[in-house]
Amino acid sequence: MVTNQQTDTLVPAQSEEADRLVDAARQALQRGQLPQAEGHCQQALKLRSDHREALFMLAAIQRFSRRPLDALATAARLIELDSGYGRAYQERALCLRALGRDAEALTAFQDAVALNTGLLPSWRALAELQRANGQSEAAEFALAQCAYLESLPDELQAVIRLIQEHRLGMAENLCRAFLQKHGHHTEGMRLLAEIGVKFNSYDEAEFLLESCLVLEPQNTNAHFDYVNVLNKRQKFGDAVEQAKALRQKAPGMGQFDLLYANQVLAVGEFDEALGIYRQQLERMPRNPTLHLSVGHALKTIGQQGEAIAAYRDAYKVKPDFGDAYWSLANLKTYRFEDSELAQMRAFEERGETGLADRYHLCFALGKALEDRGEYGESFAYYERGNRLKRDEVGYDWRRITKEIGLQQDHCGPELFEQFKGAGCPAPDPIFILGLPRAGSTLIEQILSSHSEVEGTLELPNILSLAHRLDGARRRDEEANYPRNLTELDRAALTQFGEHFIRDTRIHRKLGKRLFIDKMPNNFRHIALIHLILPNARIIDARRGAMGCCFSGFKQLFAEGQEFTYGLEEIGHYYSDYVGLMDHWDRVLPGKALRVQYEDVVSDLENQVRRLLDFLGLPFEQACIDFHRTERAVRTASSEQVRQPIYQSGVDQWENYSDYLDPLRTVLGSKLANT
Repeated sequence: MVTNQQTDTLVPAQSEEADRLVDAARQALQRGQLPQAEGHCQQALKLRSDHREALFMLAAIQRFSRRPLDALATAARLIELDSGYGRAYQERALCLRALGRDAEALTAFQDAVALNTGLLPSWRALAELQRANGQSEAAEFALAQCAYLESLPDELQAVIRLIQEHRLGMAENLCRAFLQKHGHHTEGMRLLAEIGVKFNSYDEAEFLLESCLVLEPQNTNAHFDYVNVLNKRQKFGDAVEQAKALRQKAPGMGQFDLLYANQVLAVGEFDEALGIYRQQLERMPRNPTLHLSVGHALKTIGQQGEAIAAYRDAYKVKPDFGDAYWSLANLKTYRFEDSELAQMRAFEERGETGLADRYHLCFALGKALEDRGEYGESFAYYERGNRLKRDEVGYDWRRITKEIGLQQDHCGPELFEQFKGAGCPAPDPIFILGLPRAGSTLIEQILSSHSEVEGTLELPNILSLAHRLDGARRRDEEANYPRNLTELDRAALTQFGEHFIRDTRIHRKLGKRLFIDKMPNNFRHIALIHLILPNARIIDARRGAMGCCFSGFKQLFAEGQEFTYGLEEIGHYYSDYVGLMDHWDRVLPGKALRVQYEDVVSDLENQVRRLLDFLGLPFEQACIDFHRTERAVRTASSEQVRQPIYQSGVDQWENYSDYLDPLRTVLGSKLANT
């Protein structure tokens, strides 16, 4: 992702001339005319200092000219310009290796293939360096990747490069054209499925991968991807079974063991997952992601001290590992030492630090400085982290506003009258919804402390069903859902509800009568929930606008919630949320109970009784003593809900009040003062 954009004042003719000079440099390089090629690149960069291809070619020319230090400096410029460009890290690694700095080169080659798995020179070099370093299993994996890439037709090698460089439209067109000529080519089908996953076309991806396995049952790459697609489609039981089958195909493959561990973790089998992670750590003690996975699992089950140690081990292995620092910050209770703060600052400023590491570091620094009361600098890091993440996800609030508006347009009283009495009558689910960071985890912990209620996860089943109803379409095409809800029949609604109960059963470990789905974005689909599960209870977890929006702004989410990465963006989303909930209150009066976070904090017992009355449950003191309940909690509030109610978190946004005018403007005075 480009982090330094080209200036608006660049004359188009200059850009075209820079492109022409780069073409000339490429031709000179092919003829072996290094000085002429370098001259063309330098001229191009005078016209466009951010020309990626000019910088990449210049670094290669300098290396070919046996000037690795100059090439390193040029590669650093390129990484600063585009920290997601794998070839830049490959060029850096080649220079480091030329200088005899093999340990640094090994890390740079690993960074390169992490960003672009199609870099054959990097895989070859990794195999050599890892073998020399005694990492035999890793070397074998690198050699397997070399063999795989060398076996592919040129068109599919090009598809891989395009995928890794996020040029997905071109990759899809090239891949489909290849398959039209070559029929059922399993690797072509697998790559098309990979592109489909990136476009969230999980149905097609699952079909393609199933077809691959019918054609080549022993194709482990397709099988690996199939497990991940099943996971994304919330078919967790199937994902576990397929991951188990994949392990049987290739016993002892650490990559497949970890895939299986991830699947059993998703269904709450924490001990089994931790056992595999730790077993793999004995074999690969310098794998930072493994340490991170251990930390996440330990955090989820409440073993905070051990989780902290695991996160620290992760950044000791990879000192610029932004996710490790952010995971510590995301505990909300951890306080960074001065040495850790200095280390984070240094790596965030370093040009070679990758984009994902950089924005993780920014969010971690924002939290660390907030805890120290240094609010001005803290906000600067929060703002920078959000900007980097926003550029990466490309979120457009206008599109979401339009989608939310469709719910009001098509889900009126006549829809619910048409399907009155339809759907699955099961009363089991309790949906807690709203915006993230609005107190939903606190409400879940309170209710899960009751003897008849089980907390599960932020279940994606409703979102997945809505996506299926919308169907495959281009982003610029008119939405099918929710307009097509009127076209469903009563039998389909009942079946959808029954499938929800069936598919979520894997998360219900305690056998309690009721269970919670805490996916916040379900507020956009209350009509669908009511149609398929008319007896489900819905709780709207509401928090004051400024506190809710700023809390979301300073949170880096593992995935989704793209609307939080900008003050204006989250302000628009909050406004849309309030407007849609007002609509649901009008067309489905009494369906959702609004619970205000600030009221829960100030008057816990009365709010608990109100919640239990709404759910038809008897009062239990355990709901007041919720912090004593031992259960797995996966959200950012996991450590906070293991403590008694505290007042200090309610108005933390006021420390940043001077910086929040863009948010106030979008919200308007009425919402901003709620």
